[in-house]
Amino acid sequence: MRKLIKYLKHYKLQSILAPLFKLLEAAFELIVPLIVSAVIDKGINGGEGWQYIVKMCLVLVALGVVGLVCAVAAQYFAARAAVGFSKELRHDLFDKVQKLSYRQIDALGTGKMITRMTSDVNQVQNGVNMVLRLFMRSPFIVFGAMIMAFVINTVAGGVFAISIAVLCVVVFGIMLISIPLYKKVQNNLDKVTVSTRETLTGVRVIRAFCKEDDEVSKYKARNNALTKSQIFVGRISALMNPLTYVIINAAIILLLYVGAIKVDGGALSQGNVVALYNYMGQILIELIKLANLIITVTKSFACAGRVNEILDMPIETNTADCSGEAERVGHFIEFENVCVNYGNAAIDALSNISFTVERGQTVGIIGGTGAGKTTLVNLLPKFYEAKSGNIFINGKNIKDVDGEHLRKISGIVPQKAVLFYGSIRENIKWGNDNASDDDIISAVNCAQASDVINSKYKGLDEIVEQGGKNFSGGQRQRLTIARALVKKPEILILDDSASALDYATDAKLRKAIKNLDYSPTVFIVSQRTSSIMNADKIIVLDGGKLAGVGTHDELLKSCEVYKEIHNSQFEKVGA
Repeated sequence: MRKLIKYLKHYKLQSILAPLFKLLEAAFELIVPLIVSAVIDKGINGGEGWQYIVKMCLVLVALGVVGLVCAVAAQYFAARAAVGFSKELRHDLFDKVQKLSYRQIDALGTGKMITRMTSDVNQVQNGVNMVLRLFMRSPFIVFGAMIMAFVINTVAGGVFAISIAVLCVVVFGIMLISIPLYKKVQNNLDKVTVSTRETLTGVRVIRAFCKEDDEVSKYKARNNALTKSQIFVGRISALMNPLTYVIINAAIILLLYVGAIKVDGGALSQGNVVALYNYMGQILIELIKLANLIITVTKSFACAGRVNEILDMPIETNTADCSGEAERVGHFIEFENVCVNYGNAAIDALSNISFTVERGQTVGIIGGTGAGKTTLVNLLPKFYEAKSGNIFINGKNIKDVDGEHLRKISGIVPQKAVLFYGSIRENIKWGNDNASDDDIISAVNCAQASDVINSKYKGLDEIVEQGGKNFSGGQRQRLTIARALVKKPEILILDDSASALDYATDAKLRKAIKNLDYSPTVFIVSQRTSSIMNADKIIVLDGGKLAGVGTHDELLKSCEVYKEIHNSQFEKVGA
């Protein structure tokens, strides 16, 4: 939690004023029992009369009004500081997530990141709010009441001191037990979030395979685990209030017993006993508030630790610049004995991959499912880094090149066509913020998506729903291709991005890309040999290893893997 305090730096004034006003409220509250004592001893027993009683009652009303104003001011400043704190924290957390490598995102999982951005940050915000309001007020009241009790009578003050010591042991003991348990609760919440997200994302698939009951059962199991963990830690936290009540009420009994003896002996007045009783009541109320504060803060500490896990993660992307180093003369792109491993798996996803590509060439990449095709092209924009070996682009080792620079010169069309809420124009301009409508139309025509635009009433201003759900799979793919083309990249990566297109549209797309005036180097990942057979070079992968490199005709003669893929597809077409 200490690491997150920096997010209050822009709200220092509010962070000071909130507890300050609470302390003023508490100070006025500590005066109240003394006034009540004076009313009893002087106004009722002392013969000062009703005028004195009325005057003291007006003082009580004034203290109540001033205390209310202080309380409202404290609430306002605490809320401002807490909300501002969470805003700054979310900004940094979201910024950090955007900078994490693919490998780190894969390890964390979407569900965990969503929980940390929402539930965890909200819990920390509540903790900050409660701390600013009560963290200084409650101890001030508790110890202030004890001091006032010592001022009234030493023996009575001793009862207060013993009671507070016992209460501290109970409160902090429960807190130490609860913190790790609340972490477990949040981990279970992660699992529920993941289950919910998967179910909502794949609802069509679930219904298509009649798996609704299975998913409901799985969700119930995870939800029950969350419920059980919440109930267990809730029971422990719930001990706070009854134990507090027992200790305070025992102290009140002892206090009244001691007070009665002292009143009989003339050491205490009746008003003093009432004042002591009121101070003990104040301690009871404040300890109930403190107990709730401890529970909230315990949750906040657990959640703060989870948020810090992301904020403390090192950025894996290398941002070095090798502009001053000697460039390697030769091919535009060169892979040299490249190996890739996911999460220290026993088997490498890619092993000893070596090939060269010249500028402007079209390279096809083909292989069976899980052969490593997507992994290979993801190395070019530095989404993943090689475990060993070297990759050179334009003579520079990409280990020494900023990943952002590589992505600026690359146009990437991922396997899953992703569109964002907004207009078609806004989605395509992701590739180039400065693109004119002519540039956009040119990219759209090349991507064979002109019919998509023309079929929409508003054209480029047609709204794209979240995830592009108001477009078909083929339409989404063509729009994402247009988004990559509008930036006129040096390297164009099409990762199985024409799988939803018919053969005729696929052929027109490849022809249009071939005729682009800026001649990008094109990587086409495909399951169809028809999509890559005219490529300048075809790379065949099998189980993460290089099975063959060459043209279509060369591979049909020399590569059994490619030959099997080609024959199986054309046999099906001819059947």
